[in-house]
Amino acid sequence: MFILFPCFCLQDYRGSVRPFVHFNAKHDAEILHKSMKGIGTDEDAILMVLSARSNDQRQQIKAAYKKAYGKDLVSALKSELGGLFENLIVALMTPPVLYDATLLHKAVKGAGTDDQVLIEILASRTGDQIKDISKVYKKEFGGKLEKDISSDTGGSYGRLLVILLQVCALPLQDLYAAGEGKFGTDEEKFITILGNRSSEHLQKVFDAYKKISGSDIEDSIKGETTGNLEDLLLAVVKCARNVPGFFAESLYNSMRRAGTDDDTLMRIMVSRSEVDMLDIRANFKKMYGQSLYTTIQEDTAGDYQKALLYLCGGKD
Repeated sequence: MFILFPCFCLQDYRGSVRPFVHFNAKHDAEILHKSMKGIGTDEDAILMVLSARSNDQRQQIKAAYKKAYGKDLVSALKSELGGLFENLIVALMTPPVLYDATLLHKAVKGAGTDDQVLIEILASRTGDQIKDISKVYKKEFGGKLEKDISSDTGGSYGRLLVILLQVCALPLQDLYAAGEGKFGTDEEKFITILGNRSSEHLQKVFDAYKKISGSDIEDSIKGETTGNLEDLLLAVVKCARNVPGFFAESLYNSMRRAGTDDDTLMRIMVSRSEVDMLDIRANFKKMYGQSLYTTIQEDTAGDYQKALLYLCGGKD
């Protein structure tokens, strides 16, 4: 008997969550319906189904559930679950582009600006992903993402965010001009260059900058900028060098500072589970000497913990 695998090359697939091979949306919808029927909720059944299916498969389950039971699956789950586990399951049920667009909308439209979310998403997503996010943002929320971010941020920080939204592919700049003197002497030029999304291009810029100035670009950024601009510039540089390393560091900081930053922990585990979680795990182990799995185990509890561990996909 031959098993038909999904059409991507499994060897190159770096996510921890893969499309379930023997997938049956109707059957999964039935399991979820039974888990929420009657007194009490079978949280284990819910997390075992939803954390072991790809996002595309979850959308098919949602459609099958609506067809069979006439109800919206996400609304049904919300009415049965609570707390962090509910938030995580709802996040898993959201299509990835809509998830990013919703996070950005909350970041600029909530009380105050959530700069951490703006920086993480705009520094780490590809140009094509940013295009898709901007389209979905306009469709869902009626406004332009660029305009909303511009009106909520300012200065060099706001300008770099807008440049990152432009999905620009700038020609290689005159590196000598970019690296002349101290970072602060030509802030605008640096912002323009770092707004370019080509990692290969940026690596050349960083190498040339080191030759010219004798220091790593990160050191210059730390020495010459502060606050949100510093955080954003460093995030762009880290993502150009190593996206999984950037997320490994963010995950470590979400769990190893005073109290757990569950928003960040959940956001990264959900958004990277089908992208590069295996690489994030490898970077985490290399950088901190312990597995991401063990760190999550030590820092979380209950069904929320179980679901995060499923998304993590194993110990290293």
